[in-house]
Amino acid sequence: MGELELEQMQEKIDAGILLAQQRLKEKCKKEDGELVIMRDGEVTHITAKDLEKME
Repeated sequence: MGELELEQMQEKIDAGILLAQQRLKEKCKKEDGELVIMRDGEVTHITAKDLEKME
């Protein structure tokens, strides 16, 4: 695989990750749920209401 092909593949992977994050946020809001993420080495709970404030 050449350098250009690797770069294109990485761009597709990055786009897929962003899309998955967006869908997860939307699902959390729709279900009035909570996301559990790791931020700065600590487990953090984010409610749907907090997600709306972040945007």
